[in-house]
Amino acid sequence: MKILGALLIAPFVGLAVTAARAAEPAVVVPAPTLDEASPAGAGSQTIVLAGGCFWGVQAVFQHTKGVTAAVSGYAGGEKQTAHYEMVGSGRTGHAESVAVTFDPRQVSYGKILQIYFSVAHNPTELNRQGPDVGTQYRSAIFYANDEQKRIANAYIAELDKAHVFPRPIVTQLEVLHGFYPAEEYHQDFAVLHPSYPYIVFNDLPKVDNLKRLFAADYRDMPVTVMAASKPSE
Repeated sequence: MKILGALLIAPFVGLAVTAARAAEPAVVVPAPTLDEASPAGAGSQTIVLAGGCFWGVQAVFQHTKGVTAAVSGYAGGEKQTAHYEMVGSGRTGHAESVAVTFDPRQVSYGKILQIYFSVAHNPTELNRQGPDVGTQYRSAIFYANDEQKRIANAYIAELDKAHVFPRPIVTQLEVLHGFYPAEEYHQDFAVLHPSYPYIVFNDLPKVDNLKRLFAADYRDMPVTVMAASKPSE
């Protein structure tokens, strides 16, 4: 992704390369053996996930039933460096991430992880995702508590042992020290710009894969940051 003025402009130079690497292929993965229980009256939970450009990860979870919010942002670095231009340098420690808030009575943490590993990104690519390269595009789960870490760690081991992917999973497990929402123009990007070349090549296929592989968990109307930010009447 590149910025020109206030607009995000896809790297049209070499667009054929982007198209050739378009949309990391979906992989059918089993549900995790270990998952969180959903006690009666349980409140919402949030997990922060990184897997390449946050536009695509956000789009996938905006279309996932039980998700009440999916916000693009930055995690892994300091608050003062949580700005797109600085994160793009690859020297801030931040990863482009999405804070996924979900109702555990409708969708489990394990299901969120299954979708993340299956259709949201390719967890075997180190410090890159599709056409985007750098530590800011790394695969990472920023866990909020020990239980989230335990389940994610067990699931990665389970998938690796089953050789679900042709290469080992490189997803990092990092404790969440802070999540910083991205600039407004990044939010709901796939929803607002469905014909944008980067979205067409890289992200809409991920949403299509969600609908195809997780039909029971797919919602046609996405939950958006834009709608959530509007004052109630």
